[in-house]
Amino acid sequence: MIKVTRSSVIDAPIERVWAVLRDFNSHTAWHAIVAESAIENGEPSDQVGCVRNFTLKDGNHIREQLLALSDEDHVSTYCILDATLPMQRYVATVRLKKVTDGNRTFWHWESTFDVPRGREREFAELVGKGVYEAGFEGLRSYLRQSRAAPAPAPRRSARGAIRSSAIVIGRHGGADELKLAEIDVFPPGPGEARLRQTAIGVNYIDLYVRTGHYPLVSLPGVPGMEAAGEVIDVGEGVTGILPGDRVAYACPPPGAYAQYRTLKAAELVVLPEAIGDEAAAALMLKGMSAEYLVRRSYRVEGGDFVLVHSAAGGVGLLLCQWAKHLGATVIGTVSTEAKARAARAAGCDHPIVTTQDDFVARTREITGGRGVVVAYDGVGRDTLAGSLEALAAPGHLVSYGQSSGAPEPPPLAALSAKSVTFSRPVLFHYTADPARLREMAGNVFDLVARGALRAGIGQRFPLADAARAHRELEARRTIGASVLAP
Repeated sequence: MIKVTRSSVIDAPIERVWAVLRDFNSHTAWHAIVAESAIENGEPSDQVGCVRNFTLKDGNHIREQLLALSDEDHVSTYCILDATLPMQRYVATVRLKKVTDGNRTFWHWESTFDVPRGREREFAELVGKGVYEAGFEGLRSYLRQSRAAPAPAPRRSARGAIRSSAIVIGRHGGADELKLAEIDVFPPGPGEARLRQTAIGVNYIDLYVRTGHYPLVSLPGVPGMEAAGEVIDVGEGVTGILPGDRVAYACPPPGAYAQYRTLKAAELVVLPEAIGDEAAAALMLKGMSAEYLVRRSYRVEGGDFVLVHSAAGGVGLLLCQWAKHLGATVIGTVSTEAKARAARAAGCDHPIVTTQDDFVARTREITGGRGVVVAYDGVGRDTLAGSLEALAAPGHLVSYGQSSGAPEPPPLAALSAKSVTFSRPVLFHYTADPARLREMAGNVFDLVARGALRAGIGQRFPLADAARAHRELEARRTIGASVLAP
């Protein structure tokens, strides 16, 4: 068996290098030998067990599987499942260490594998130089370009406004109503800040705004409640937010689907260094939703049985991780086997594929007939009655969404039969106080930094492809969070 090892120092902070390498499908962006690559079954590219299927520029084809990923240790391990190259039992590990001198990163890459007798030297050279050494140089170049490339100069118009690409709804309706257009983003007034947005979160509430179910925009208007970016300038009286700060937000009114935006500075949260822009855009609304659900609507404790619907969705994956971190036994509903795997990787002890099993009966079976102490239901019409049935007495029914349609209110007699508390909470009521907003966001960021939560970005779309992002979300073909790139 051949063992190949290479090491190098990358002139970038470990957080920046790891943000690239932890994405199992990022090699198309930085490795010169990779032609095209995709993660099979639409799974998140940082999910242990996911498979990347890629073609090299020389025509060879390889399928590799992510075996382990540690954000705490900055280590990932993967193996080759199939390859047109004659390599067998290939297992590789990428390991990063922080170099304190200059805030740089030590990268060690090693592998073991078998090849036909007599070709050992050829393949040791191929992997060591053609893959590892070329990969070091490719990532250096990629990081230099991304760091050196200045943000495009904003196009100015009258009264200091910036011309910005944005997604505009001219009338309520289907995803085709999302149109790319040009808007003016005016300078910040008192108490406001203007941002260059770098990542935008896609959420179910955006669908409700688009269809008119939530009449939150005056038409024509821009949807979107969540984004991250860089502060360009601030208005009079703004304190605690400076030009150049990396910030994120999740708040009404809509308007996030744009390159630039002006909004109240009090709605912004300054991002810690450990939280990237994409992660922030995936975490603010969904992460703070998970925070109030498990710590405020009902306070999950160790030993609780918890039911999470849409356990492979953006909020669902975070709920699974957070409840598991708190010591609960997590039962989750999903619609496919691929989503069951994603939920299980996020800490769901018992994923239930609802096309195969009755979730109420399985929940009763898993809990020994007692039921769960709390059910988190973001689905609505299709599940709320079953959620109530799956509860223990006393129990807590938390209805925080309606992806399948508005649910019928549970009758008082059904609630009193189990001493059930029923709540219909809204995130923005919890975050209306700026101090509480920062507290909740800080709790999310703290768990991310400690490795207990990960953003789980499953889909990325250009801003111009917002309609496709909405179609995928409506058809329940997404896993984890979806992000738009302006």
